Amino acid sequence: MPRDASTSSATTDQAAVSGGRDTPTGESRLALVRRARRMNRELTLLYPDAHCELNFTDPLELLVATILSAQCTDKRVNAVTPTLFARYRTAKDYAAADREELEGIIRPTGFFRAKANSVVNLAQALCERHGGEVPGRLADLVKLPGVGRKTANVVLGNAFGVPGITVDTHFGRLARRFGWTEETDPVKVEHAVGDLFPPKEWTMLSHRLIWHGRRICHSRRPACGACGVARWCPAFGEGPTDEATARKLVRNGPFS
Repeated sequence: MPRDASTSSATTDQAAVSGGRDTPTGESRLALVRRARRMNRELTLLYPDAHCELNFTDPLELLVATILSAQCTDKRVNAVTPTLFARYRTAKDYAAADREELEGIIRPTGFFRAKANSVVNLAQALCERHGGEVPGRLADLVKLPGVGRKTANVVLGNAFGVPGITVDTHFGRLARRFGWTEETDPVKVEHAVGDLFPPKEWTMLSHRLIWHGRRICHSRRPACGACGVARWCPAFGEGPTDEATARKLVRNGPFS
C-alpha cells in the first residue's frame, strides 16, 4: 500500500487490477479503480485551475498559513498573512516573536493564542533541528510540533512538488460519498484513496476534491443536480437532483 512519493506506483497499479468485491459499493476492485479514475478525469475538466487557495511564496509561509487555517477559512487566513509575512520573514523571527504582537496579527483566524503557541514552538523546532529551514520529507515534517500528516502533505505537495494526499473535511466527505472508501480516520482515508491512484495524481486530486466539496458537494445539501460527476456517484440524490434547484446551492464555482 503506497504511503509516500518514494513508494513505487507499481503497488498502486497492482492494487488496481486485483480482483474481489471487498469495496464500499460492492463493485469489483477493478471497477472501483476505473470509476474513481474516471471521476478524477472529469474533475480535472471541471476544475482546470484547481490549486492551493492559501497564498504563500515559500515553504515556511505555507506551513504557517496551513496552521492558521485550522477552524478558519482560507479567505480569512489570506487577509491576515500579508501583514504576518512582512513582519516575520524567517523561522528565527517567529521563534523570537513578541507573543502579544503575534497574537494581535493572527487574532482574526480564531484560536489565536493556541495558534501563536503552535507557530512559535514550530519555529523554535525548525531552528533547533533544521537550521531554520522547512524540511522536505514527510518523516521530518510530522515530527515538528503541531504538524500532522494533513499539514505535511499540503506543504510537500504545494511547496516541494512531492506528491501527497491532503485529507481535510471536504476530501474525507467526498471520498466516502464517492464510494472510494468507508474509512473515517484521515490517515486510513489517505491510504485507501492513495491506493486507487498513481502518486503523480495525489496532490492535484486533493485540490480537485476540496474545490468540489467547497463549491458543489456540500456537507448538508450537496448540489447533486449541478454536479459534473453525478453519473458515477453512488450518493447521487443526497441533495436536490433538480438542476435549477441545485444550481442555487453552488458556491463560487464554474457553474455559478
